Parts: sequence; C-alpha cells; structure tokens
Amino acid sequence: MSRDRAVDALRAYAIGGVVLGHWLVTGLVLAGDGGLHQASPLTSLPDLAPVTWVLQTLGLFFFTAGFGSTRSLARYPGGAGGWLTGRLRRLLLPTVALLGVGAAVLLTATVVGTSDDTLAVALRLAVSPLWFLLPLVILVALTGPLRVAVRRWGVARCGAPAVVVVAAVDLAVRLLPAGTDLPPVTVLAAWSVPYLLGVAHADGRLDGRRAGGTLAAGGAIALAALLALGYPVSAVGVPGAGVSNLNPPSLLVVALAVTQVGLGLLARPALHRLLTRPLSGRAVTDVNRSAVRIYLWHQPVLVAVTALTARSGLALPGLHTAPDGPGWVLARCCWLPLLAVVLVTVVRVGQPSSFRRGVRAGGERRRRPGGGGVASRSAECVPPAPQVYDHRRSGPPDLQEVIAVRDSDPPSRGRADGQSR
Repeated sequence: MSRDRAVDALRAYAIGGVVLGHWLVTGLVLAGDGGLHQASPLTSLPDLAPVTWVLQTLGLFFFTAGFGSTRSLARYPGGAGGWLTGRLRRLLLPTVALLGVGAAVLLTATVVGTSDDTLAVALRLAVSPLWFLLPLVILVALTGPLRVAVRRWGVARCGAPAVVVVAAVDLAVRLLPAGTDLPPVTVLAAWSVPYLLGVAHADGRLDGRRAGGTLAAGGAIALAALLALGYPVSAVGVPGAGVSNLNPPSLLVVALAVTQVGLGLLARPALHRLLTRPLSGRAVTDVNRSAVRIYLWHQPVLVAVTALTARSGLALPGLHTAPDGPGWVLARCCWLPLLAVVLVTVVRVGQPSSFRRGVRAGGERRRRPGGGGVASRSAECVPPAPQVYDHRRSGPPDLQEVIAVRDSDPPSRGRADGQSR
C-alpha cells in the first residue's frame, strides 16, 4: 500500500522502452565469413528518428529511481549508511552476475571457434548498458542531500546548474575541433535533472495536473527550440552522424526527459485505472520486481539468439540481414516475441531463490486464516496495532489493543467507535 502504482507503471514503461528501442535499432548483419557486424536502421531510415522520442525513456528511468530512492530512504528505520548499502547491493549484485556469466559464455564461445567479429559485437553490446551504473550510484548516494536541497531551494533552482553544465558542453562540442575529448560531466548533470524531479515528486512537490502540465509544456517548447537551433532529431546516436544527442547527453535529451515526466504525471489517473485490471497490474509488478535484470540482460539475449541462429548458415530476415528498409523493421518486429520469451526465461532463472521463497511465504501468510476476507485484507494495510493505556477504566492500569477497520465497513466502524481508545 505504500507504493505509488502510477510510478511503478512509468518504471515499467521506461524499461520496456529501453529494451524495445535497443532491439529495434540494433541490427546484427551476418557476413560471408560467418561473423556478425553491427548496423543501425536509423542510418538508412532517417524518418524513423522521431520514434526514438517514445522509445528513449532513460529520463523516466532516472525519474522513477529518484522517486523510489527518496521514498525508501524516508521509510528506512536505520541510518543512511545501512540504507545505501542495501540499495547498492540491489544494483551491483545483478551486474556482477552478468559479468560472471558473460565471461564464462565468451570463454566458451572462444573455445568453440566463434568469429572475432561476433565476439567483439557481443562484448560491446553486453558492456555498453553498464554506463548507467556510475551516474545512478552517485545520485542514489546523494539522495539525502538532494532531498534537503529540493526542500530548501526548490527543484527548479537545484536543476538549473545541471542544465547550464549541459548547455556549456553542447556549445563546446560545436565550437571545438572534431575529436576533442571532453570530460563526461554531462552524464551526471543531464540525468540528475529527471532524478531531481523524482525526488521532488516523492516529497509531494509535483502533485496535481498543474505541475505535470507545466513540465510537459515547458519541455515541448524547449524541444522545438533546440530542433530549430540544429540539434539532431534522433534521441539516440546514429552511426556516421557528427553529433549525438546521447553520447554525451545533450540539452535535447534533458528536454525530452522533462517532457516525458510531465506527460507521465498528467497520465496518473489513467495509469491508476489501468492498473486496477489484474493482467496489467500483475505485468507491471513483475517488471518492477526484475527491472535491473531486464535492463542488464536484454542486449546479451539479442546477441545470443542472433548468434545461435546464425550457426545454421541461413541469413534470416530481420535477424541477420542488413537494416536497409521498412521490410527489415517489419521482420524484426516478428522476432520480438521470441526475444521477449527468451529474456523472461533468463530473468526468471536468474531470480534469487531466497526471493522466490519470500514471495511464496508472503502468499502463504496472506492465505492464512485469521478473520475473513475484508478484515484480513484491511489488516495488511496498516502497521501492527500498538497498545495504549485506557485512563478511563478504574482499577490497575490496563492495556487495550487498537482496532484497525476499513472505512468502507460501516458496521465494523460503528463497533469500533463504541469502544474506548
């Protein structure tokens, strides 16, 4: 009951957008020597660039991370050190597992004679998603100070310095000679903006349609202005393009993240209604439960499926052919269900056994008899009942248990109102 289901839905959409976007823009072409070479359909199909605005959802990912970290820190009964240790463990343990399994698979592939090109592509795609760990770990560690800063100065003043840093780097990229190395400061500065919005939302500062409308309108105006200034249309990198909006993150990515956050806040009522349906609610819960593993494993799954099917020697459309036309996009969409099934299988196999036991135990506890349907469910919605001293009773001090009832149960409420508190 303490979870914000609308934010859970935004997190599920963010993870789904990243996975689907990578699977659609990552073409692996089978060469004559049996090796795989990476290509992008955005090179030959530039009209698809606006689609990346829907599928590039890293801004929502950092927004929900800021919201979740702030809520978690506020409810944690111990010190900030213990909270941070537990939070980082949830991020780093799946990463260590990925690196260990990936090293074993690469070693096996090398022994069986896999092409060097295929190994290089597999290593690059498996490691490339790990870049998010550095800014995310830093921002999670700074959640406490960021919350204090947002409460004192407001989210706009806290985010303004980060926007200035990103703008300065954008200007330097365009003025300095091509190939000039710049410090990767925008990786932290750009993604701190949606993270700060998540911190502010968890603190109750972005409630209401007005806040969502302001963010969505302001972000959309900024997007239009940046496109008029000559920023690339694609929200992700395009091979061969001189400037990328994602490497390093540009102002267009920041404006896109703000727009997506605003639209997400406006969609909260619709998301709540959607999650009342059992199928969609369960799907969102499952995705949130395994969000980090889904993010880490989706690219290795793509490489594994492509490499294993390539051993047959057949160039399958949409999987091994060059992404040079709409036909390739249609064929790739036909492969998405298979990739999704493999990804779900890998994520479930990698789920800790202790977690599965905890889920089963929780289900057993919920099914344990103890009072009837409505009463047992209402008891799950409140903390354990404290005991208070009843000063109106004569005799020695006595302890009474506080009764928790549902507001929607008038008879029970009446019985409770008739008792001393």
